[in-house]
Amino acid sequence: MKKLLFAALLIAGSAHAENADLGKIESYLNNISTLEANFVQMSSNGGSAEGKIYIEKPSKIRMEYTAPDQLLIVGNGEYIIYNDKELDQITNIDYKDIPATMILSNKIKFDGKNLKVTDFYKDSGQTSVTVEMPNSPGVKPITLIFDNAPFRLKQWKVIDQQNIEVTISLFDAEQDKKLSENLFKFNKKSEKTSSSSASRRK
Repeated sequence: MKKLLFAALLIAGSAHAENADLGKIESYLNNISTLEANFVQMSSNGGSAEGKIYIEKPSKIRMEYTAPDQLLIVGNGEYIIYNDKELDQITNIDYKDIPATMILSNKIKFDGKNLKVTDFYKDSGQTSVTVEMPNSPGVKPITLIFDNAPFRLKQWKVIDQQNIEVTISLFDAEQDKKLSENLFKFNKKSEKTSSSSASRRK
């Protein structure tokens, strides 16, 4: 009986600690106003890319991929534009179809309804949480990975439409600095001009 009681106390203590950590993650993400960082993207099929990411909450994002990749992703708060410059192709994407856009919200809450935690892990260096969106059954889970000291978003992992795991790792991140509104406006002509200028400078 004592062993059972001890085990129950351990489970209760673990659940309490996990809830506290999840609360910390919610608070951290909800209190980010802007984020600017370099990123490296790795895919389970061996693909890799890198570039610069800008986030302004709520809902704005820009990902500039560096050469040889000619991709640009811009989210203005209403929809996301995927611009493949090499193919001269532009695709509009709904926010709800991309799991990573959950980090753009100011109202992140792991309530089991809109966001459901399916896995949680913490060690001395990192904390990770895997989250699915029950109201978007076609969207696959996202795993967020944080450094513990200082506590900050380090990485996220998603599964794309081809069942390839894509990992985005952040480097030299700066939070809560003022970003130009022009970063989140897409103009095909100006983007093409700036891309050509950057290529000539290289």
